[in-house]
Amino acid sequence: MNRVNWRQRIVVSPDLHHGDPCIKGTRIPVSVILGSLADRMTTREILEAYPQLTEEDIRAALTYTVEMPGTKLQMP
Repeated sequence: MNRVNWRQRIVVSPDLHHGDPCIKGTRIPVSVILGSLADRMTTREILEAYPQLTEEDIRAALTYTVEMPGTKLQMP
């Protein structure tokens, strides 16, 4: 399986959630996705809770976290 190119799905803008990385086209921070996974939510449960997300968005959030390890994420 190829790694998702998070740059196509994640945006970091000072005007959006104080510069926290968010899924493009939404106001959903990467940290919300990671927190949901840490709380043992399944991909299906996350998609039900946030219907504007896709599985690709969730994978992009994980890839972003792996490729940008120095980034501080504000966990909810």
